[in-house]
Amino acid sequence: MNDRKAQLAAFERLLDVMDELRAKCPWDSKQTFQSIRPNTIEETYELCDALAKNDLPNIKKELGDVLLHIVFYSKIGSETNDFDIADVCNTLCDKLIFRHPHVFGDVNAENAGQVETNWERIKMKEKDGNKSVLSGVPSALPSLIKAYRIQDKARNVGFDWEEREQVWEKVKEEFEELMVEIKNMDPQKQEEEFGDLLFSLINAARLYKINPDNALESTNAKFIRRFNYLEEKTIKKGIDLKSMSLDDMSAIWNEAKQLEKEGKLK
Repeated sequence: MNDRKAQLAAFERLLDVMDELRAKCPWDSKQTFQSIRPNTIEETYELCDALAKNDLPNIKKELGDVLLHIVFYSKIGSETNDFDIADVCNTLCDKLIFRHPHVFGDVNAENAGQVETNWERIKMKEKDGNKSVLSGVPSALPSLIKAYRIQDKARNVGFDWEEREQVWEKVKEEFEELMVEIKNMDPQKQEEEFGDLLFSLINAARLYKINPDNALESTNAKFIRRFNYLEEKTIKKGIDLKSMSLDDMSAIWNEAKQLEKEGKLK
């Protein structure tokens, strides 16, 4: 599995297949950067879903789908003589070597935190690199992940709480400000303050080394499991959910929670 010759042969085979598809397939030959971009986003999310589930067969499959897109874009770039897959690989290698002086140079980094701090400083110094601390955060990132990345980059230059426990005062402050606007019935202010509260909670997650996106996805999956149980239980009884009281639904919901604790609901 770790045979380098076999790996290189497999990659060469992929490039050959891509060449054939681009030359002979009516669909593949017409694609552009913009036409396949939406599919790239979809494939990336499918990979993330497989990773979240630790679904190894699908991780392998979805990695292949993402790799296809990288090779596809590189093939399109080669046709206009702008870049090819070799340029992509070499640019990445050059970047990795430059950003890891503790591996390829004479800089010392004793832990992961020091590596991250050095990484951000190096990125700021790169030619044609990011011009500000936050400019490297992609604008197209989902809002929750973007908030985490913004906070993490600010931390790398020292803009952070001295003690992580201090963040809870900020969470409390933002919650109280939201309650004021809810009482004032100002929709615009409510949305603004709700955003501030979410941002502070994501900041708390970062400080306590909790991945907020993973945490929320886990809760989403848990809610789906319990709600599906509730729905299936009522269907078996011939009952319409809409006709049930909240107390009746809560009783079945609690059954689902108990079954989860016993490992009987997955």
